[in-house]
Amino acid sequence: MSNFTIPKYSLVVISCAVAFLIASACAFDSGSAAEPLGDDLRGPQVFGSIRSQDIGESSGVAASKCQNDVFWTHNDSGDGPFIYAFNVKGDNLGTWNVEGATNIDWEDMAIARTRDGRCFIYISDTGNNKQDRAEVTIYRVEEPVVTEKDRGRRKRNAVATAKADSMQLRFPDRVQDAETLMVNQLTGEIYVLTKRLTEPSSIYKFNWPENQEVVTAKLVGTLSVPAIPNGLLTGGDMSSDARRVVVCDYARAYELTLPRESNDFDDIWKQTPRPIDLGKREAGEAIAYIPDASAIVATSEKLNSPIIIVRRK
Repeated sequence: MSNFTIPKYSLVVISCAVAFLIASACAFDSGSAAEPLGDDLRGPQVFGSIRSQDIGESSGVAASKCQNDVFWTHNDSGDGPFIYAFNVKGDNLGTWNVEGATNIDWEDMAIARTRDGRCFIYISDTGNNKQDRAEVTIYRVEEPVVTEKDRGRRKRNAVATAKADSMQLRFPDRVQDAETLMVNQLTGEIYVLTKRLTEPSSIYKFNWPENQEVVTAKLVGTLSVPAIPNGLLTGGDMSSDARRVVVCDYARAYELTLPRESNDFDDIWKQTPRPIDLGKREAGEAIAYIPDASAIVATSEKLNSPIIIVRRK
């Protein structure tokens, strides 16, 4: 491209990007009115708000599979390596410092339960807005046991977790910005979905390595949701039985269901995502299933974030 066209081209690109971001945060196109809107789901309800004043940007959320009414979240970049526990009403159940971890740009989290009954929290340090990280990090730490003495703890008196394991992840095709992490607890496979402004989200799959080598993820498909932009995914989760997937953008959620006749989980990416109304949601980046997938919980990147629950009928 000749030099004299660069400023004009850049202005067009910046203008388009701003327009897309405004649309993504404020006025998403839900797609055709003929699309199903979740006939088996009730309307969104606000059950409470996250009360810990240390949580200003709930960027990921996960429901414990080992403890009743315990949810976990973390802040976006700019915070230390802290995870925060709360209940459905938003009460502060405690704060933990993830031993051996660093928060460069934490974007999502997931919980998987092992066959021996232990739960592990996976945290994706995969944010890459500047596209300057050739490798990103996934952490895995055993879920802390929440007790009454931990209630109300904040960052200044946080409890240390067990030492976290970590792995370095590389994408096979190009540097990516990714904000969605899922774990298939039946197979141990981990999925990361990218956040794309101008195209569908890319879906990558990999396994936790046996040693500290850098893992190159495998591209298994793309996902386009009925919104504009169609690939600006900010969070997601997989049901415990690996039959459902929920993802979100800043405003809405979308669910995919594996056909009954299929036993190949990756067939789920071929299904049409159906929109789910989350009500009023400001800069939503976090969504998860409760353990039996009978409800979906969503939070937002704001202080005292509402805790939005969508239950099945």
